[in-house]
Order: sequence, then C-alpha cells, then structure tokens
Amino acid sequence: MAYNKVKPVDIEHLKSVTDAKRLFVGCEISEDYSHDELGGISNMPEVLIKVTSTEEVSAVMAYASSCDIPVVVRGSGTGLVGAAVAIKGGIMLETTLMNHILELDMDNLTVSVEPGVLLMELVAFTEKNGLFYPPDPGEKSATLGGNISTNAGGMRAVKYGVTRDYVRGLTVVLPNGDIIELGGKVVKNSSGYSIKDLIIGSEGTLGIITKAILKLLPLPTHSISLLVPFVSMEDALDIVPKIIKSKTIPTAIEYMCRETILFAEDYLGKKFPDTKSDAYILLTFDGNSPQAIEDEYQKVADLCLECGAQDVYIVNTEERKKEVWSARGVFLEAIKASTTEMDECDVVVPRNCIADYIKYTHTIAKQLDIRIPSFGHAGDGNLHIYICRDSLNEIAWNEKRDEAFKLMYRKSCEMGGLVSGEHGIGYAKKGYMKEQYGLVHIGLMQRIKHAFDPTDILNPGKVCGNL
Repeated sequence: MAYNKVKPVDIEHLKSVTDAKRLFVGCEISEDYSHDELGGISNMPEVLIKVTSTEEVSAVMAYASSCDIPVVVRGSGTGLVGAAVAIKGGIMLETTLMNHILELDMDNLTVSVEPGVLLMELVAFTEKNGLFYPPDPGEKSATLGGNISTNAGGMRAVKYGVTRDYVRGLTVVLPNGDIIELGGKVVKNSSGYSIKDLIIGSEGTLGIITKAILKLLPLPTHSISLLVPFVSMEDALDIVPKIIKSKTIPTAIEYMCRETILFAEDYLGKKFPDTKSDAYILLTFDGNSPQAIEDEYQKVADLCLECGAQDVYIVNTEERKKEVWSARGVFLEAIKASTTEMDECDVVVPRNCIADYIKYTHTIAKQLDIRIPSFGHAGDGNLHIYICRDSLNEIAWNEKRDEAFKLMYRKSCEMGGLVSGEHGIGYAKKGYMKEQYGLVHIGLMQRIKHAFDPTDILNPGKVCGNL
C-alpha cells in the first residue's frame, strides 16, 4: 500500500484534536523514538503525539484512516522485535501519559488501568493493598499496554500463567477511530467470538488499547527461593521435567549458566551468592503458610540432590532474595553490555527438550565461531538466546546472525516449539514465523488483520504484514 506523508495541513488538523504542546514534528522528535530496546530496526516517525485519552486516540485514528497515514503505538519502548518502530513513517502515538490507575474493585478483585501504567507501578499499588498481579516479565519498566499487546509472560508463568489469563476487559480504538468495549469484570464469557483475546498479543496491529480491566489475586503471605547448582547444563535442565512430574507447584523455575551470572556481577558491581558451578536452577515457592511452602520446597530440594545437584541454597532473607533476583533481573542488560551489538532468539520448546536445545545452540556457536549466551524460563520452556556481535565486521555479523537464526528456529520447529514465547514477532521475526506456520496459517492471520484494518494503516508491516 502507498501511504501518504504527513503534510502541514495534517499537522494543523492534528493540533486541533490534540494539545499542540504534546505534538512534535521532525527534528523535535528525539532519536530514541526511532528504535526499541535492541535498536537493530530503526526509522523515525514524522509526527509524535503523546496522547492522554481514548477520545484523543479515536480522533487521531479517524483522521489518519481518512488520509491513509500510517500510525504506530508505543509505550516505554522496551520491546525487542521492532514492533513499536515507525517503519513506514507517519504518526507515532505514545501512551506513557495515559498512566493512571483508575479503579481498584475489592469486591470483584479487579483493577482498571490506562495503558501507560508501568508494570512496577501496578505491582507496588496492588501489594500495598494486599493484592497480587501475577504476570512477571523481566522488564518492570514496561507499560501494561505493551505487556497486553505482546501477551507478556515472565518468570511466574509456570504457576500463574501469562498476561492473557489476567485481562478481563479492554477498551480499544479501532483503526477507523471507532471505540469498542471488550469483556468487562465478568469471570465467564461465552458470548460469541473472543475479540478481546485477538487484541491481546496482536502487537498493536488490530487496535489501540486505551483501558484494561485486570484480574487480581490475594497476595501470598510467604515466599522462599532455592538456588540449586549443578555440574553441567544437562544435569540442571534434566531436573525440570522431574520437578513438574513431582506434582509440586513452584512459582518460577529459572535456568542460568555461570557465564551469564558473571555478566550480571560485572554489570551490577555485586557478587552473586555462588559462581563455582557451570549451571544453576533458581526456584521460587509462594503460599499462605510457611508449612505448605516448606513441604513443597523440601520435596524439590531432596529431588535435586538425588539427581546430582551439588548443593541447595535456601534464599529466605530479603537481602539474599534481592541479591539473587536483582542479578536475574539484569541478565538481558548485562549481556547487552558485554558486546557491541546483539540480537535475540525468544523460542519456546517443550520442557523435556530444553537441554537438547541449549546444547544445540552451543554447537551452532562453535560451528559459526560466534558467542551465544542464554538463560530462560525453564519451567515453561521459554528460552532467551542472544547472538553477540563482539568484534565482527558488518558483513560477517549479518551473515553469522542470519545463519544462526535460521538454524535455531528450524531446530525449535523440529522439536515442536514456536518462534516466540513472550517477546512477540514485530518486524524482526515475521519471516521466521512465516516459515514455521506456512501459507494457510499466515493467510488466516492476514485476513483477520484486514477485517480490523482494511486500509492497513495501523502498525503496518508487522507480525504478518507485507510478507
């Protein structure tokens, strides 16, 4: 599709439906808005509008739709696949000023929020009120609108599920400016197609989220973590299916290797409790009584020791928890700081294939002579694998990165896995998704996109667009 450039007459109209103080044009827009967290995909929007209401978003979309001007929505810009990059130029709507917690409903255990509320802000608010929002993606400064748009998962998914499991209702602006209400505070809904669930995970290609009603749980009163060192990566990851089969329910089961922990130590300037072993499993248990948690973690600790763990460290003080989980929380930034440029493979494979898959990445690293560190959510099979440029020149970097991606995504498919577990497809990964899903599946997605956005102005070229 041929899109129109933003002209002076368009800018004047946009100023009439927004606040001119929140509208920026051309060189007024910071370079930060040209890319997301990884920065490998870059293009500047022609206009940036920091929106503040559903009605404002609706007015902008109605005008953009009538003029064939492309629009992309951005929250905090913490994505990793170029989903919030204005690759066609046009208008960028930033939602960070829509950052209000609108209502806490104690009777229905829901909270209503605008899309620009940060995950860490919601967590602090709910915990202050004795409640719990379980989704726990690693980037706590991400907006909730972004979390919903990617169906973010995180470390607690093994017990509590992912973002989709906590979205009860959405207010959405469609590409033509229409406003629709999806779901609500109800627990059950069998009223036709679940359009709400199409919006969740659609990465801003079907509609713009301007309000969300989220399900909450009572806050668990007790939690404890176990740090379990193993001699090898295979030993560490082989224990994960056995833990699941033991019928215990850890809140999180994380995998990390010594190399990644050392990156985190350097990045934070703080020591990790133990770095003598090659591989570690980090588990958390939560509940409402110390006895219930103790029964669970003791069973898992005994199982780990029986299966070759070198030790089991109980992390039960706030200081030790902070040491361990702060290191885990900066793995992405620590690896990024260790190299000149990097790209990410966010695959998900069956839990019993994790060890073989990580071993395969080591084979690729040797084969291509390139560094590929990793860590991941071992409890749900979602692995974060990073291809590091280091001192490679541009040509060698592009060739080796592309070959590594091709091999790794092909292997995940052979193992019954998928291209992305939680970071989405965006612009960077859509070719790999097409190869995995095939024409019938992609065609269905494209027809869904066309039903929502027949002129293809909303976040064009992303996910299944222009393949």
